[in-house]
Amino acid sequence: MQIVYNPKTDVLYIRLDDAKQDVLNQRVSEDVVLDLGREDKIVGIEILDASAHLNLKKILPVEYQIAAGVSA
Repeated sequence: MQIVYNPKTDVLYIRLDDAKQDVLNQRVSEDVVLDLGREDKIVGIEILDASAHLNLKKILPVEYQIAAGVSA
């Protein structure tokens, strides 16, 4: 998983699946675009105007852990 924020464009991108694959973009609202991969699984989420929707100071930098017994 990868989370990237671009302060210049105010876009937050969450990549859920690191596998290289073709994706189809599907806009689900004015400010949210989903990247759909194989079998229409969500592989990425793009949030436009992120600072208007999220408190970025609370979520960035992001830290996460992989549960024991789960491979990355």
